[in-house]
Amino acid sequence: MPSSQPQPVAPSVRRQSAPHVAIAGATGAVGEEFLRVLAQRHFPIGKLTLLASARSAGKTLAFNGDDYTCEELTEDSFKDVDLALFSAGGSISKKFGPVAVDAGAVVVDNSSAFRMTDGVPLVVPEVNPEAITDANIGLGSDNVAGIIANPNCSTIIMLMAVTPLHRAVAVKRMVVSTYQAASGAGAAAMRELEQQTREALSEPGAVGEVKTQAIFPFQYAFNLFSHNSPMQPNGYNQEELKMVHETHKIWAQNENEKTAITATCIRVPVMRAHAESINLTFAHPLPEDEARRLLEQAPGVSLIDDRANNRFPMPLDATHRDDCYVGRIRRDLSQPGETGLDLFVCGDQVRKGAALNAVQIAELLLR
Repeated sequence: MPSSQPQPVAPSVRRQSAPHVAIAGATGAVGEEFLRVLAQRHFPIGKLTLLASARSAGKTLAFNGDDYTCEELTEDSFKDVDLALFSAGGSISKKFGPVAVDAGAVVVDNSSAFRMTDGVPLVVPEVNPEAITDANIGLGSDNVAGIIANPNCSTIIMLMAVTPLHRAVAVKRMVVSTYQAASGAGAAAMRELEQQTREALSEPGAVGEVKTQAIFPFQYAFNLFSHNSPMQPNGYNQEELKMVHETHKIWAQNENEKTAITATCIRVPVMRAHAESINLTFAHPLPEDEARRLLEQAPGVSLIDDRANNRFPMPLDATHRDDCYVGRIRRDLSQPGETGLDLFVCGDQVRKGAALNAVQIAELLLR
């Protein structure tokens, strides 16, 4: 079980008040969110380099009142770069992440490319910031450079809600069902959902046929379906297994103490922000009032838990917000005593599930 509180990150990196920051995948949904989060959090930047594919090179993006032209991502893109934020897909990260490291940068990677690689920290700053120190990550060419992985968005949102409880009483089993928005599949999926909705509503009084269908194999508007990640022989898709394996790594659980986890991941026609229904089994009783108190005190968590008005977290509550929202906190009547709880969680996939979490990791590097 994790320690009772997050451990502070030791000052093992060279502090730079204004590092040279590069963003790989700057024109994507998460890349553009990187820029918003960096500006809103007043992240110190001495120089900013925006990198994109050859197709998107030349596009202009605004940051802090200035316009920046995106450059094509190549093996020569990381000269003098201190910090590289990657959100360009796993294949790009595998190819160019080590190139950036060899050039002296620290890479914070938002893809799945390195999450389960031994020696690569998998970090949610509110949950396991000590993992960065354990890996002896350095910032800049005169220190040990390396890669830090951003967890899967669904894993982050889940652990923001569950970890404060797990620190108090160990979670023995977790059953999670996710309701994942278009944002999790990128800007093109968001555009497709919008266009399909227009097409489906083009016939008054009926849900008509959609013509646009390039991202998903099924109609997305007014529909839901199993997550589109590759299906595995055991019947789970990759997204579901990521939640299992990443949780064990983030919680630093050995084989004898691993929490039993099962997940079902579903795409729903929501534009942005994921929702998750979570059922927990604890090693010892945890009353719902105590669980509510722990969540109220947890950083990055806000409660919406109004039983009288049937008002609980919704994706719209979390959209463009930093916090993860938790509600429907109640004892699981199917489990003995007070050893089971149910929760409902919503979090912005593009923000805390991706860009914000990565920027928070970068902030830890500068401490």
